[in-house]
Amino acid sequence: MEQIVIALLMLVNNQINEARLQPDLSTCLAGKRVANRSNTGTNVEYRCIKSKAELEKNIDGSYSIKKLILE
Repeated sequence: MEQIVIALLMLVNNQINEARLQPDLSTCLAGKRVANRSNTGTNVEYRCIKSKAELEKNIDGSYSIKKLILE
C-alpha cells in the first residue's frame, strides 16, 4: 500500500540506512533531537521528510516502511 508519510531517516555517508515511520512532524523532530544527542559518529545524519512510501503490515497490525518513493 502506498501512502504519504512522515519518516525519520538515518543517513550514513549520505545514504539512507534506516527509515522509521512517524505519526506526525513534531514526533519526528523530537526523535531527531534525541538521536542527534546520542550520536557519536561523524558520518551519521538524521532527517525528517514527508514522502510517498510503500508500507507493509507487521504481524502486530502496525505498519512499517518497506520502500521510500523519492520523487
